[in-house]
Order: sequence, then C-alpha cells, then structure tokens
Amino acid sequence: MTKALYIATLESHSGKSLVVLGLMKLLLGKMAKVGYFRPVIDDVYSEGVDNHLHTVISHFNLDIVPQDAFALTQSQVIDMYNNGRKGDILDEIIAKYKDFEKRFDFVLVEGSDFSSDSSVIEFDLNTAIAKNLGTPVILVDNSVGKKLEEFCGNLESAVNSYIQKGIEVLAVIANKVRPENMEVVNKNLNDELKEKATAYTLPRVVNLSHPTLKEILEELNGEVLFGDTYLDNQTGRFGVGAMQLHHYLNHVEDNNTLVITPGDRADILLGALQAHWSENYPSISGIVLTGGLIPEPSIMRLLEGFKINTPIISVKLGTFNTANAIGNIKSKIYAESKQKINTSISLFDTYIDGESLLERLKTYTPKGTTPRMFQYNLLQRAKQDKKHIVLPEGKDSRILEAACQLTNLGIVEITLLGNVDYIEKKIMSLGLDGSNLNYLNPETSSKLDEYVETFYELRKHKGVNMDMARDTILDVSYFGTMMVYKGDADGMVSGAVHTTQHTIRPALQFVKTKPGIGVVSSVFFMCLENRVSAFADCAINPNPTAEQLAEIAISTAASAEAFGITAKIAMLSYSSGSSGKGAEVDKVRQATELVKQSHPHLQIEGPIQYDAAVDPLVGKSKLPNSDVAGQASVLIFPDLNTGNNTYKAVQRETGALAIGPMLQGLNKPVNDLSRGCTVEDVFNTVIVTAIQAQNV
Repeated sequence: MTKALYIATLESHSGKSLVVLGLMKLLLGKMAKVGYFRPVIDDVYSEGVDNHLHTVISHFNLDIVPQDAFALTQSQVIDMYNNGRKGDILDEIIAKYKDFEKRFDFVLVEGSDFSSDSSVIEFDLNTAIAKNLGTPVILVDNSVGKKLEEFCGNLESAVNSYIQKGIEVLAVIANKVRPENMEVVNKNLNDELKEKATAYTLPRVVNLSHPTLKEILEELNGEVLFGDTYLDNQTGRFGVGAMQLHHYLNHVEDNNTLVITPGDRADILLGALQAHWSENYPSISGIVLTGGLIPEPSIMRLLEGFKINTPIISVKLGTFNTANAIGNIKSKIYAESKQKINTSISLFDTYIDGESLLERLKTYTPKGTTPRMFQYNLLQRAKQDKKHIVLPEGKDSRILEAACQLTNLGIVEITLLGNVDYIEKKIMSLGLDGSNLNYLNPETSSKLDEYVETFYELRKHKGVNMDMARDTILDVSYFGTMMVYKGDADGMVSGAVHTTQHTIRPALQFVKTKPGIGVVSSVFFMCLENRVSAFADCAINPNPTAEQLAEIAISTAASAEAFGITAKIAMLSYSSGSSGKGAEVDKVRQATELVKQSHPHLQIEGPIQYDAAVDPLVGKSKLPNSDVAGQASVLIFPDLNTGNNTYKAVQRETGALAIGPMLQGLNKPVNDLSRGCTVEDVFNTVIVTAIQAQNV
C-alpha cells in the first residue's frame, strides 16, 4: 500500500476540507500513525498556524508540531517563482515531506487553496508536487455557478492532465451539487472517466457555506457587544429587520436565522431576542447592528440585565452593504466549528465509498521516479554512509566550488590533489569556504614511496622499473587511482581537465574489472522532465560487439536498479521488431537474445527505435505486445557515435540534467567527467561515486 494520498482542487472554495476531514477519520480507524502535511499553506494564520493545519491537528488530536507539517507559505512560493527558482520550490517541499513521512504509517497531503495571486501557477504546482512525491490523487471541485456540462468537462480535462503527467487519479469528487442534479452529474462523470477514475458526488449543504458569527466579526471588523462566548454559532439564512416588529417576526421562520438591523432599531433588537427565547419561534444565531450605531444607554442597561446566549455585534457598514458583505463571505471550517466538522464527516461517510478508495491504495505503485526525487534520494543515500572521494584536479574552479558545497553539506569527505598553497589561495579568491576539505600534494605525500612500490609490483611484468613507476605515480590521475586501490579513498572523480583516456587508463591497469565482467562501460542518468532514464554506452566503447552490447545492457540494468530505477531495457536500432535487416540491426537482435538467455528475468526489447521505446502511443502501434515499448527506462545504444550524440542532443534540446558518465564494471569506483562539465555535473558525479563506493 502506498504511504500517501494527495488531495488537490481546481479552484478556491472547492470544499476539499470536507474530503480531508472524512479521509482522516477513515484512515485513523485503520492505522496507528497517520500524518497530515500541507506543501504550501496560506499566509493567514489562526492561533499561530495555518487554519487547515490547526483544524485537522486539533480536531483529531494528532501528535504533530504544526511547523513540521508544511514546507512553504504562499508568499514564499510566489517570491521564489517570480525569481526563477521554480526548482527550489519542489526541492524544499520534497526535503520537508520526506523528513516528515518517516514518522508515519500514512500521510494525507492537502494541496494548496488557489486563494491568492499564486492561483495562476497552482494547478501546475500541485501536479508537480504530486508527481514528485509519488502519490496518487483525489481531485475535488465545486459546481457552484457552473453549467453541468462545463463542470463535468472541467473535471475530465483535469483528470486527463494529471494522467498525461504520469499521475494516477484515484477519484474525482464533484462537490456542492444541487440535490436534483446529483444523479445526472454522477452518471456523466463516470461515463466520461470510465477506467480513469471513480466519480463521487456530494450535495450542496447550506450550513457548510454560511459563515459563523466569528467569521462575520472578523470580516466586517466588528465589535462584540454581548455573547462573545457564542461567536462560533453557525448562521443559517439571514434577514434584514427594517420593517415594523410585528411584520418582521413573520419572517423569522428557520433555526439559526441571522438578524441584520440598524443599531438604533431597539424594537427589532429586543423583539428578536424575545423571539429567540420564546418556544413559539425558532432560535436565532446572532444579531448584527449596522451603521456603527450602539443602542441608547437605557437599552444597553436593559440588555445587561439579561443572560444573553446569542452574539450581538456592531459593525460600521450600512444595512444594505452589511447584508451584501455577509452574503459574500466564503466560509471556512475552523477547529471550533464542531457542527461543520461533524456535518462534513457525515457527508463523506454517506456519499463516498471510503473502503473502496483504501482498496485502490493497496494496489497503487508509483510510476518511476522524477528527476528531483531521484536527486533527493541520491543525496540522502550518500549521507547515510559517508565516503571519501579523491579529486585529482584541484586547480579547477568548478572542482573547487563543487567540493566546497559537498563537504559543507556533510555529504562526503573530499581530498583535493595538487599544490596545497595554490589550491588554498584559489579557494580564497573564489570566496569559498574550504575549511572542511583535505589537501594533498603527491610530491610531498608520506604515501608516495608506498604507492611507487605498489605500482612497480603491479606493472613490472609490463617492463615498468622503479624510476618509471615514480614518474607515473606523480601524475595526479595515477596517484588518485592508487589512493582508491589502496583503500585510502573510496572513489575518484576526474576528467574536468583531463581526457577520458587519461582518467580511466590507471583504473584499467590496476583497479581492473569485477569478476565475470569483460567490458567496462558507462551510463548516464538522464533526468528528463517527468522521468529518469539510464543511457549507455555513451562514453567508452566505440563499436561494441553483440556480446559486449549484451554485457553493457546487463550492467546498465543492474546500475539502474541500484539507483532506484525499475529496469525496462530497450536495445536501440534503426528499426523495431523483425522488420529491419542489415549487419547493425542483426548485432542488436543477437545481443537482445544473449541477454534473454543469460538473464531471463530482465524485461528487454530489441531491436527497437528510440521513439517506440519511450513514447507509449508509438510503442503500442509498432510493438503492441511488448512490455517495454513506450516504457523503456534503460536505453542501450548500438555504438558510441549514436550514444554520445543522442545523450548530448537530448540534454541540450530538452534541458535535461545528465548525471555521469558513471563507469560500470570496475572493482572500485572511478568516474570520468566531461571537460565541458558544470559545477552541478561535478557535484552529482561525486555523489554517484560515493553511492557506488557504498556497494563495493
């Protein structure tokens, strides 16, 4: 069963609080520890916290500190969005949520409210949050002021948008539907949505939309004259007392009527109170005196002698404007609104099949991992078992900046190779904090003689003598690789300045490959908009044989699984299925069969074209019976020319982040950077290397 469920809406005042309350009661009856989380909260606070948080936490007595249960405020989101920091919004939410999630069996996540200037971005933000948290969604919308056809069409479009982004919609809830329209709305939605999602319909309930006296007081900036302990009274219909009393009393017909009358109409004020106390009239919820007029002293003295059990408040607006203002108040559910809370839960239990929703949750599995969640998981895994990585290119500014970031965040231990004085001065000139870094000059290292001796013993059969060994080990790539070989470092990352050959040659000479591995290959983790794919081989082998291609596929599938990506392998070629002919496509076909024979548990398809591998519609049309077509997560290229150009084209044209290349098959991790790498590339490659080292 998934650990979370996301409640999202299409607009403000949808009534999703009702759904949250009903689901929370249902979940607490099934599980011991249920959490409640809001990625983005309002800037309006009630008793120091967002009203939604306060209501749910206090009503259900949840063991949650409110500040732990949200990530950002709406104003923070708007500010970050306007400053081009969209990615940081998701990073903040993911980090806060993942830390919160660890404490609970299940987390109910409530999306944002569409109640501020950020509403223009909130739909996309909510889909992005749900996608990155890997949660299924319940969509809620209200039908107030909409034609039924428009209302149903909007919900269907929203469901399709979520599905297109790879998000499963468990249910849609059509809220605030007129009772006479419920059946037709429910039928239309279920007919349109079919297998996409289950539709439920909730009726419009008057007392959920009417404000309390407390809300009226706050909205109209009023003053309480009497009955301040009854401000949570729920209003029903309201009427203006402007006629003579004996006529007005004929209009007090329903319980919880709100009386609105000018402050100098003592007759209406006293008559309404007497009607409230009389067994022959319904009770009233409160009295609003308008025009900023306070009853005369004699009337106030009279009132002070009564035990008044309904609020009397004074507001400055005129009677007409007061009535309009009260009619426009969008009522909320507060922790003190026990009547509304109980009504909401009762409606949920009556009209929504909660048990069916829980059954759907049991079978839900997230579809892959998003780039930001992938990066977050990498960071957390690296922190769990801190490793020591050596960076031979200590003079490079990109290396220095990434190294400072990594060590100051406590992710890895890093040793920089080179002239120590030069490196320290360069770090200072860049304005970086290098206080957590290690520095080592190979020429003055106490390990130099030991490394020279070791290298000599390993390579003397190749004609290497001691002088040659010393000269070779003084090369930073060899020195760094020897640190890894001897266990003085857990991994090495180089290539920002040096060529790929210069970086990996030492590893091939004495770190060598794992048992049973005949070819060292590379993999890039391509962080695309909504998925992470593994591309191989894009850096090492120019023209692999069928046997080598099969081994690259097996190694890459293992790497993908090790980094949390479910491996579905596409063996790429210029044709799909059995249609193509020629030496190159035959090589791919043979490699595919070799993988199937040696690793029958792997999901693999080949030969297959790139579009058929990643596009569900194209995949279904070209290979309708394939479990991989349209869903491939591991893409194996037939040669280096194709692989290297494709990864760079995808990276440049889509803005995808390419993490790697990560070398596969070595006994210990040594990874190569591109000479055009960025600080972010160095940062990510070091983290990947550290995780590889955890599994050595």
